[in-house]
Amino acid sequence: MRLALVVALAACGRSEPTPVVEPAPPPPVHAADAAVAAPVIPAGARELIVGLVDDWDTTAATLRRYRRDGTAWTPVGEPWPAVVGKAGTAWGSGLHGRGAPAGRTGPVKQEGDGKSPAGVFALADSYGYAKQAPTGTQLRYTAVDDAWKCVDDPASRVYNRIVDQRSVGEVDWKSAEDMRRHDELYTWVVDVAHNAARAPGGGSCIFLHVWRGPGSATTGCTAMAEPKVKELVATLDPSAVYVLLPRPEYDALKASWALP
Repeated sequence: MRLALVVALAACGRSEPTPVVEPAPPPPVHAADAAVAAPVIPAGARELIVGLVDDWDTTAATLRRYRRDGTAWTPVGEPWPAVVGKAGTAWGSGLHGRGAPAGRTGPVKQEGDGKSPAGVFALADSYGYAKQAPTGTQLRYTAVDDAWKCVDDPASRVYNRIVDQRSVGEVDWKSAEDMRRHDELYTWVVDVAHNAARAPGGGSCIFLHVWRGPGSATTGCTAMAEPKVKELVATLDPSAVYVLLPRPEYDALKASWALP
């Protein structure tokens, strides 16, 4: 069956916005509740990838990796360049909650808006064109072919899921991402667990993947040089967490979120 697929600067979601209802702001957090709230970074997370952009509209990012033994985060290697959505960033849905955290403001991620989700996110499985994962890979790895899709149609029952089209029965989507593209952008992919509840229109198919170059942008993912993505696939701990924030938000939330 022929699928209507949308290809943009670096894939990662639909290229045109789908009208959705603006999510309601999160309820206020009272001091007593905050005192017993679970930490934003899970206690069991042993690795952290921190991505920083200058502001909500910036497309260039700087990433750095951290590991911790106990409570202290220690940097691993040097920072490296990356790019994000062609329209910048916006609060997504992740471990920090949905939309802007209490006391913060900013845009909210929607399907097709060309923005990368900001916040704190678990990292899920990895995918790639190679038949075998790189040596040492701990993330679950799937070698993809033309049947593998990431569904970005909010009306589909498998919205915001990566699926083998041969195993899902009737195709009920009008648009999806090819996981085996005709370029090298998805040579290696780490799935970012954004909008894990699969709220329709909340944004889908958010990955770490290969960029077109330092002057490029994506339509919602975070992209970087191929060797760096391959390194992440090969070495990330399954507990790893991804943080993407504008610098002012990072500075404001660093202490309360126990960021490095």
